[in-house]
Amino acid sequence: MAHQPPALRRTLGVLDGVAIAASSTAATTSIGIGLGVTAGVVGLHLPAIMLLAFLPVLGIAGAYARLNRVEPNAGNGYVWVGRSLSPWLGFLVGWVNIVATVAFLAYTTAVTGSALLQLAGDAGLHRVAGLALDPGSTAQTTAIGIVVLAAVTLTAVSGARTAARLQTGLLVFEYIVLLGFCGYGLVTGPHPFRWAWFDPFALPSPQALAQGLLLSVFCYWGFESAFSVNEEVREPRDASRAGFITLATMLALFLLGSLAFQRVLSEPELVGHGAEGLAFFGDRLAGRPLAVLPLVALMFSAVASLQAGVIPTARAMFAMGRDATLGPVWSRVSPRYGTPAAGTLLIGALAVAVAALSLVIPRLSDMIMATVNAVGIVVALSYALTALAAAVRFRALLRTDPWQGVRAVVLPALSAAALLGLGGYLGWSFFTSTDHFALRADNGWFLLLTPIMMIASGCAAAAWAKWGRRSPYFRTGRGTDADAPELLTAAP
Repeated sequence: MAHQPPALRRTLGVLDGVAIAASSTAATTSIGIGLGVTAGVVGLHLPAIMLLAFLPVLGIAGAYARLNRVEPNAGNGYVWVGRSLSPWLGFLVGWVNIVATVAFLAYTTAVTGSALLQLAGDAGLHRVAGLALDPGSTAQTTAIGIVVLAAVTLTAVSGARTAARLQTGLLVFEYIVLLGFCGYGLVTGPHPFRWAWFDPFALPSPQALAQGLLLSVFCYWGFESAFSVNEEVREPRDASRAGFITLATMLALFLLGSLAFQRVLSEPELVGHGAEGLAFFGDRLAGRPLAVLPLVALMFSAVASLQAGVIPTARAMFAMGRDATLGPVWSRVSPRYGTPAAGTLLIGALAVAVAALSLVIPRLSDMIMATVNAVGIVVALSYALTALAAAVRFRALLRTDPWQGVRAVVLPALSAAALLGLGGYLGWSFFTSTDHFALRADNGWFLLLTPIMMIASGCAAAAWAKWGRRSPYFRTGRGTDADAPELLTAAP
């Protein structure tokens, strides 16, 4: 009898997928931190840039949903791009998603530590063993965040459904706080509402438009986590439903948050508070103890996104290990939990290592800016290649069913072209913005080097997988069929 690859347990429903994808997107973290970072680029035009970024991301979501319908696989973009375009490009999509998520985990680790230190300060704890606690210190926030990362990684080992239940509870609290504070700020904010906030033509420059769009794409990044657990949902179509529900929810929350922040805070206040933006927003709207609630919501969001980041990344590496493009350790399934337990633990360990490396950037705000810019470029590349894979896979629909062809081919192709153009333009603007290299978030060569290193490492890893591991994926571009093995008994 031929050897059958291990299978994951199908235990998830639509709401579980939404919880995982929404936690991975981390709306509270994106609003609390991402809005300030993006406002530093686009000024008081956050609603405009969030709406513009939603359009190509919606096209990407359509591509994911249609591809998932015909080939559900934990590897998603890695499998789809490998089959439709090229195994090299498919491996690159899988790889850059992995390294981008590990970088995101490192950044979120520091955000979690910062939120905890801010809460400690609010509770009156400002020094420990003679050390002054600083929520803006990368060293302190990373050290505390690593402890949290280790804890959530251990809980992720027990299964996606267990994690989804925890994340659902955290999300309910976060969204209640967000809706309450942002709704109140939208009504009572001292700064008048302006339709100019929605005007994309009022942005400061083409570079601001490109960088702002990629920063906003980063904010939406994570909705596709619903497709990373599609081998664990009871019905593959549920992954598509979860992805679209998450994306629509994120748009509504980002628009509400953008308008509320701009009604309550001036542009210098919005730009100047970085990782402490949501706490500052809460302080402007309420006194103690209510003002602490947004900070608690930020902490919950960061914790949930840490766990949600570990889960889809371990599944992507499970699919790649199953195809022998990565080592066999990544494809091991725990007999007890029916999850890639060893891979999950290794992902957590890699994120800890990268978080430690981030200590070369001493201020948290600089590390956030550098990480978000780098991840934004590689995520745009991954999304664009996946959308092109959909356009190629379904191109025959342009002849047989033109309306479906527009939805399945033209819209994904346009979304891919937009993201590739934005990424290329932003990379060029980084390259021409300076004539020297420095480890600073405002140095263009440093901002460009990070995504280049992510992509170059993927090319090297692909070469080893092809000629060192001799993976059959590089001959066919096809991933292991997710439905080929007999599934393990479903967990209760």
